[in-house]
Amino acid sequence: MLRVLKFGGTSVGTLERIDNVAQIIKKFIDAGDKIVAVVSAMSGETNKLLEYASHFSNDPVKKELDMLLSSGERVTSALLSIALNDMKIKATSMSGREAGITTDDCYTYARIEHIDTKNLINSLDNSNVIIVAGFQGISKDTSRVTTLGRGGSDLTAVALAGALSADVCEIYTDVDGIYTTDPRIEPKAKKLNKISYDEMLELASLGAKVLQNRSVEMAKKLNVNLISRSSFTPEIEGTLITKEENIMEKPVVSGIALDRNQVRVGMYGVADKPGIASSIFTALADDNINVDMIVQTVGNDGKTNLDFTIPTADLESTKKVMEKFQKDTQDIDYNDSVCKVSIVGVGMKSHTGVASKAFTALAKDNINIRIISTSEIKISMIIEEKYAELAVRSLHDAYDLDK
Repeated sequence: MLRVLKFGGTSVGTLERIDNVAQIIKKFIDAGDKIVAVVSAMSGETNKLLEYASHFSNDPVKKELDMLLSSGERVTSALLSIALNDMKIKATSMSGREAGITTDDCYTYARIEHIDTKNLINSLDNSNVIIVAGFQGISKDTSRVTTLGRGGSDLTAVALAGALSADVCEIYTDVDGIYTTDPRIEPKAKKLNKISYDEMLELASLGAKVLQNRSVEMAKKLNVNLISRSSFTPEIEGTLITKEENIMEKPVVSGIALDRNQVRVGMYGVADKPGIASSIFTALADDNINVDMIVQTVGNDGKTNLDFTIPTADLESTKKVMEKFQKDTQDIDYNDSVCKVSIVGVGMKSHTGVASKAFTALAKDNINIRIISTSEIKISMIIEEKYAELAVRSLHDAYDLDK
């Protein structure tokens, strides 16, 4: 059986934890499996390297930043290989380049374009374990090192599992699976045995931190069965992320996500003329600002009001873009004391009353909803940030997710 195992930063955060990972791999080797392990940098290492870079520049050259940041994963892969070889398990460490991962040239946020598996397959024939430094590849145009963005080791693991037609891809973190919501907010949260790609993608996009959303997107595309589990309790079954048709009984709602990283932008008294909304959102897109929820209303005076949300990190950039539209509007305000709470579930497609139950639950706790956005499997609501945790608990109870 060929397994791709990914170990996150907390799983390899110390030398003792790297030893623990080596023991997990040994159990699979003893059972006769072949292993490709993908590792992150030791926890805190990437932030430390970023601090080093910021000492010299507030805006470091991105291709040099990638050269710097990619070193953390290579350190971990070499250390794990040394540990395994000392246990008489034949292991080989590889950089993204050696693993055949080529990307575009969008430094610090590259996208994987191709994986040449020849070197991996040849090495697997001669070793029991290949340990790949995650989060990185090389540009197809320049052959320079690129990195895949935060959480990019998840993406590396899924891409390798797809390219090698692995039997399973297991993502090891410090939590033992996917929960109905954050257990730190709602202690009654339950671990899910299975969840669909679409639900997991929504949860990851809406603030759940267990898996990088790009990795879930790729798993769906490549039909890779993902398992999320803990390296600290590897004996506990994790959560399987799979095709919707592989889940026999689909719950109406699978989980509640909370995203505090939100700013509501309000534009009032906007001139109601053709093309104004297009101009505003094109300008934001040109500045790489990701607009999420949008509400537009037209008053009796013929003026338009626009409300939309952006990530907190894009607030200053958004203010600069909005300066171009001051003459077209009476007032623009920004509220960073908001959050987005969302309910997610594939069962919502075939059940009525799901939205009304959410609105009723929040109303009972006097929580006012500012913006609402819906899809087939998601309802997202912008509320005041001070009610964030109360809203999560109320919605969790409303849909009986503790049962």
